[in-house]
Amino acid sequence: MSGTGENPKTHFLLPGALYAKDGDNVITTILGSCIAVCLWDPSTKKGGMNHYKLPLWNGDGLPSPKFGNIAINKLVENLEALGCNKKRLQAKVFGGGAVIQNSGGMLNIGERNIEAGRDLLNEHRIPIIAQNVGGEQSRKVIFRTWDGSVMMKKAAPK
Repeated sequence: MSGTGENPKTHFLLPGALYAKDGDNVITTILGSCIAVCLWDPSTKKGGMNHYKLPLWNGDGLPSPKFGNIAINKLVENLEALGCNKKRLQAKVFGGGAVIQNSGGMLNIGERNIEAGRDLLNEHRIPIIAQNVGGEQSRKVIFRTWDGSVMMKKAAPK
């Protein structure tokens, strides 16, 4: 019986991957400067998550979900294939921490990942209903697809 959370499948999401499957799923990931976008359709009670490492694919090499623009587009496509309506999707966004200190400050990949995620979700007209981004700590994210809930825990400060 789907939508009850009684017998969920668990999946650990590695960097550069995404997960969206039918049924009740618990998707877990660990984030530093990477971003996880959890998308959920409250009508179908289906959702998925991506975990991207870099903001934008520039056209070199293969279009991989390790890039934000590919990861978000693919996650939307996969959820639509499961019967979700893009107009109903809601986003929860996590990560983008400055977990590795850079003396130059020129390449804050976490901030660039956050900005890319916000811009891409805005282009899709998907509202961000919750977020926990930035800072200097890593995060563990656990997403339950049958009710759209996310539990997040920050690592202890250094």
